[in-house]
Amino acid sequence: MRAANALVAGVLSELQATVKPGVTAQELDTVAETRVRAAGAVPAFKGYHGYPATLCVSINDAVVHGIPSPRELVEGDIVSLDMGVVLDGYYGDAALTVGVGAISDEAAELLAVTRAALNLAIDCARVGGRVSDLGHAVQNHVESCGFSVVREFVGHGIGTRLHEEPQIPNYGKPGRGPFLKEGMVLAIEPMVNAGRPAVRVLDDGWTAVTVDGSLSAHFEHSVAVSKDGPVILSRLD
Repeated sequence: MRAANALVAGVLSELQATVKPGVTAQELDTVAETRVRAAGAVPAFKGYHGYPATLCVSINDAVVHGIPSPRELVEGDIVSLDMGVVLDGYYGDAALTVGVGAISDEAAELLAVTRAALNLAIDCARVGGRVSDLGHAVQNHVESCGFSVVREFVGHGIGTRLHEEPQIPNYGKPGRGPFLKEGMVLAIEPMVNAGRPAVRVLDDGWTAVTVDGSLSAHFEHSVAVSKDGPVILSRLD
């Protein structure tokens, strides 16, 4: 799993540097698939329940599962890049949101708050903790900053399948749900809206957008629960 997640981290790091005005989401997807297959891995998302691409590219008010399109990125956009791979039978999964050139103060704050919420949740991924501790940490931080947490999509366990138990909501009271045990690997992924939490899915059957048109951000790491504390397997250098 370390190798699979290291590959995801490396590709996302390259894509982060590639994002700029004039680049299209489809171009980013092509780069991602080329890098993944060159490493001897397989894109985890492509073909999953019919999903047509290697990357999910969600721009501005798109929350998650954005299908890469010929749309060119423009100055001021924010773009979430979510990718998974299968390498030697194990899955890796991570996501980040980046700004395209200069972005608004609101967008910059949204990215910072969402990234911080992920880090707070990761710190809760400790032996003896409970699954709901992670979501409580996310919700408490996000709402204290004036933003909202998406309810419809959650984090998950990951290993020899992309989505394993337990599900990890990004909200709720602490001290509930399964206990965290050494050896568990969790894909922790807060999705945070600048406006209201409600989302809807577009006619393509995949792209989820905010109902009120507000910006949305998404950060994700695959994290191992160890006796020495959380270990981020998909850490970007």
